[in-house]
Amino acid sequence: MGTAVITGAGRGLGRAMAIRLAADGHHVVAVDLDGEAAERTAATVGGEARRCDVSDWGSVAALAASIEGCDVLINNAGIWRFHALLDATPDDVTSVLAVNVVGVFACSRAFAPKMIAAGGGSIVNVSSAAASTHSPGTGIYPATKAAVISLTRQMAIEWGPHQIRVNAVGPGLVVTEGSAANHEGDKRIERGKKIPLQRVGEPEDIADVVSFLCSDASRYVTGQTIFVDGGITAGRAAI
Repeated sequence: MGTAVITGAGRGLGRAMAIRLAADGHHVVAVDLDGEAAERTAATVGGEARRCDVSDWGSVAALAASIEGCDVLINNAGIWRFHALLDATPDDVTSVLAVNVVGVFACSRAFAPKMIAAGGGSIVNVSSAAASTHSPGTGIYPATKAAVISLTRQMAIEWGPHQIRVNAVGPGLVVTEGSAANHEGDKRIERGKKIPLQRVGEPEDIADVVSFLCSDASRYVTGQTIFVDGGITAGRAAI
């Protein structure tokens, strides 16, 4: 299957993706700003760990230089600073843009030459249902995830002739370590009622779609965004 590099693999969606791709037969390189978390994921899947700040060009260049080949790149690392727009600080805006947009581009730009040299590969960028469904108090986060969709299309157009497929997934409400407090007790049930499929998602729901986009089953799919959101982007369920 080759080597799969996954950013933000220390926990949550990235960890679930690492477990799934390892089960598919990929050699996983778990990348995270938290080096210890990356090590834990790597130990779980029998892969390698790397510490990297995806918002830092030098850190990304060092990451790429340390890995000989890359067949799959999952740009999963992301952060959020939820505030009303008038309350957002310059640091809020700069940091979220740096990780969610610049990080996706920097990692893709660093690993694309390796894929070109190998005759192709698959890149999956993690966007969000928030790119399509806005709500008050989410700050610049939705804009960064919309930018990821645009970058995905641009990469697909430019790198398609090199047999690099570039797609995105847009998770909806998913229970991870970072969002667990929002789904405690009855909160999870109530949130689920607002979703057409009547439940909040699990990390494995996202990982399964990522697995498809990294496989030969999606060999003629590129430049697409699949929203894995239980139907949130289609509209609210009747309650």
